[in-house]
Formats: sequence, structure tokens, C-alpha cells
Amino acid sequence: MRVIVDEDLCLGCGICEGLAPDVFSMANEPFAEVLLDPVPEEFEEDVRMAVEDCPEEAIIIVEE
Repeated sequence: MRVIVDEDLCLGCGICEGLAPDVFSMANEPFAEVLLDPVPEEFEEDVRMAVEDCPEEAIIIVEE
């Protein structure tokens, strides 16, 4: 799986980083940054939770 953060939609709330800190980072605000591409299988469930909880629907999963 690959994941993309739409910079135009992301508010930088940090929910994704809280749910999947190995995959997302807010270190370079104002929006979330993807740290792992592709996402290792052991983090896929956390990423899916982050997608569901993102208030702006800014996280997009790309299945390969």
C-alpha cells in the first residue's frame, strides 16, 4: 500500500501522526508528511484508522 497526504486539504491536526507515528510526521508543519513509501504491512491497519479519523479526508490510500 502507498499513502498520500493531500496538502491542500490537510489542516495539520496531527491525528494521523498520533495513530500511525511510524508512517506520518508533523515535524515539517503545516501539513502531515508521509515517512514510509510504500507502507510496510505491519502499519497498514494504523494507516487505515488514520484515514477514517482524518477530519478533512486528506489521506488517500493507493492500493498496489
